[in-house]
Amino acid sequence: MSAAPATPSSGAHDAHDAHALHEAFERVWGNPTGWRSLSVVNHSSVAVRFMATGAVFFVLAGLLAMAMRVQLARPGAGFMSAQAYNQAFTMHGTMMMFLFAVPVLQGLAAYLLPKMLGARDLVYPRLSAFGYWCYLFGGVILVASIPLGLAPDAGWFMYTPLSSARHSPGPNADFWLLGVTFIEISSMAAAIDIVVSVLRARGPHMALHQLPVFAWAMLVSSFMVIVGFPPLILGSILLELERAAGMPFFDPARGGDPLLWQHLFWLFGHPEVYIIFLPAAGIVSTLLPVYARRPLVGYTWVVLSLVAVGFLSFGLWVHHMFAVGIPALAQSFFAVASMLVAIPTGIQLFAWIATLLDGRPRWSIPMLWLTGFLAIFVAGGLTGVMLAFVPFDWQAHDTHFVVAHLHYVLIGGMLFPLVAGLYHWLPHLSGRMPLRALSHAGFWLSFIGFNGTFLVMHWTGLVGMPRRVYTYDAGLGWDWPNLVSSVFSFVMAFGVAAVLLDLALHRRLGRKARPNPWRADTLEWATGTPPRSYNFASLPQLPMRHPLWEQPGLMRSIPAGDHALADASHGRRETLGCDPVSGVPREVIHLPSNSWWPLVAALLLAGLCLGLLTKAYTLAGFFALAAVAALLRWSWENGAHPTMAATGSDEFPRDLPHGLQLHWRTFDGPGLWGMGLALLANGTLYVSLLFAWFYLWTVAPNWQPPARSPLEGGLLPCAAAALAAGQAAMEIAVARLRRRHSQARLRPLMLAAAGAGMLACALIALLWSRAPLAPTANAHDAVLVFTLAYLLLHGAAAVVLSLLQAWRAHLGHVGIAAPYEPAVVTLLWRYTVACCVLAWLAMVLLPRAFA
Repeated sequence: MSAAPATPSSGAHDAHDAHALHEAFERVWGNPTGWRSLSVVNHSSVAVRFMATGAVFFVLAGLLAMAMRVQLARPGAGFMSAQAYNQAFTMHGTMMMFLFAVPVLQGLAAYLLPKMLGARDLVYPRLSAFGYWCYLFGGVILVASIPLGLAPDAGWFMYTPLSSARHSPGPNADFWLLGVTFIEISSMAAAIDIVVSVLRARGPHMALHQLPVFAWAMLVSSFMVIVGFPPLILGSILLELERAAGMPFFDPARGGDPLLWQHLFWLFGHPEVYIIFLPAAGIVSTLLPVYARRPLVGYTWVVLSLVAVGFLSFGLWVHHMFAVGIPALAQSFFAVASMLVAIPTGIQLFAWIATLLDGRPRWSIPMLWLTGFLAIFVAGGLTGVMLAFVPFDWQAHDTHFVVAHLHYVLIGGMLFPLVAGLYHWLPHLSGRMPLRALSHAGFWLSFIGFNGTFLVMHWTGLVGMPRRVYTYDAGLGWDWPNLVSSVFSFVMAFGVAAVLLDLALHRRLGRKARPNPWRADTLEWATGTPPRSYNFASLPQLPMRHPLWEQPGLMRSIPAGDHALADASHGRRETLGCDPVSGVPREVIHLPSNSWWPLVAALLLAGLCLGLLTKAYTLAGFFALAAVAALLRWSWENGAHPTMAATGSDEFPRDLPHGLQLHWRTFDGPGLWGMGLALLANGTLYVSLLFAWFYLWTVAPNWQPPARSPLEGGLLPCAAAALAAGQAAMEIAVARLRRRHSQARLRPLMLAAAGAGMLACALIALLWSRAPLAPTANAHDAVLVFTLAYLLLHGAAAVVLSLLQAWRAHLGHVGIAAPYEPAVVTLLWRYTVACCVLAWLAMVLLPRAFA
């Protein structure tokens, strides 16, 4: 709805000084201590946990890398067995990609973005906490496989058939498939939270063209996570079903194809490189202007290049499959696309160089890491262009040249900017400056050690050393390059250790930081150092790109309560919701407080994961049902529920800025956006399933569809019609709420929708029971069974949520005064109907047409 700009709450700070205002906010926003701190949902606390946990996983992965370099230092070394080496390189890659790179960057974003954008928290605090617990438990389960001697050993890419039950018969591969899928729940949750927070929770009048570049980078990267992770999630589920239930999705003898796994994996895997790089590039574009002491050159071009890289990255996945025998035309297309992505990346590089040339750089420690990044990333980009040429890729693909390229791109393109960002924001986090001697030693040891390790490794690959081998014979020309790489890897390890030691000791030994010690332009430095739990005592208007350069007085006026929402006496956690483009305030987002439900739900999902790992399927089923119950109970405490802070009986509470309402009194709250993004991710998974269907249909050598589809008949279209009827009932309910009609018919309409959904589920179940399906005999029937299960699950979810809405309407938690929840559930109904119709078209009508 359209609303007037937010204005300061009248009388909120007239009778109180800044200290009293701070105490009032701390009573609402402050974190509990002791064991109750496990219920904290504040974005700063959760983000610090993300980064600290990621640092632990980074150290563990680094120790595995050191062990591998010891093994490869000399020919014929016996430091590690072949199995131990396979487990080490599998877990090293897995931990770096899934447990360190993405979670740490998302943690940094969760910490910074609300502060940069003038908000008090992310829009889904409980989802952030849930994501962290899923990340922690999933990571612990995965890492626990190492001391148990059951670590995955098929490579961090888990190629089939090497990872199939025949070639990996133990639970090793299951640890990877279930653990990584569990961890990806965390990444998806964080991505949805970041996208909605950037678009809908900014300071008044901060338009899109005024966002910090880091916010743009995280927005694009998070959209990529939402679209890029589901193909791997689907692939992991399909492979686990093949291993546990014998459904042959990747078995060519029964109509599957092992290359399907590679397509699903690299549909995730190549965007993953840019999911990691773009936030790092955003850090560079945010920090360089501070240390060059001038605004970023070409802001608009840099933002457009971020968007272009995100878009182009999804057309590059076959770049990793040139050596598997794909058609020449496809190789040409993906080779051109691989080179094309260098153009927007180059735009960013030239913008950074121009900013430095036109500025007056200060050579503080963050600037050293930024300069190291520029040198290393350029080299990594050049080798990437080399690998885009198909003939060269054929020669270098399975050699250490690719290992060197990967590390130049990921360490140079991610780790160096990340450390620069950590040093830049370290005074913000702790209130202390880094230790000069340790910080400089850490940089130079890391820079020299990194280049000494991986620059030489390019040569090792060019003279023919294959990757993924645990030993080699003398006299092949690989002896001295491997020894040099191993020696310099320890130099880099000492550099990383110096950085970690600096981070650990600076809080005690570092000098106290003054406010905004780097003289930065972004708003996070106005929250205090260390920051307050609520970030801002008042929310200023921000129609500018460099708020602390253009209005340095904000550092005094914000804590004094001179701006909007400077009142905490009502007991609510609030931040402003804005128009996604213009930044004009549209509502007040009512945020939940601390909760145990994220921890409980994550613990139950961990129990489900362990039950599947140990093949205790009855126990796994119990944990699955308990997890669903916990998630539903969590969702119950929302909106007008009494456990939320008191709102008063007035539909327009007098303590809100003029013209604004609490978000759950509107039709455009953050829940609607979150459901839309969750369904976008879900839809990507479903499209990946349809891709698998058509790929196996057209490529798999032993794909043997029956003459007549097992799903023929009227049951599936009747189920679609029943789902459409349920959707219609929910649409009518939402329309009545929009027109503010009587809510007397609200509950009957929701019950009618639930009844239609039950009928649809019964029809799908009946079709499943009657169809002559043999899902363990051929991949054709396995895909059909998976699709029916998918439709049944979504139909059941729509039924349950409609029943809950009917009960909430009965209790008065949903109605004319609190109308937005039914619109959220209606999105799920629309999606489920579309999936059922697409299944009928793709798996019944099209096979009939091409019979």
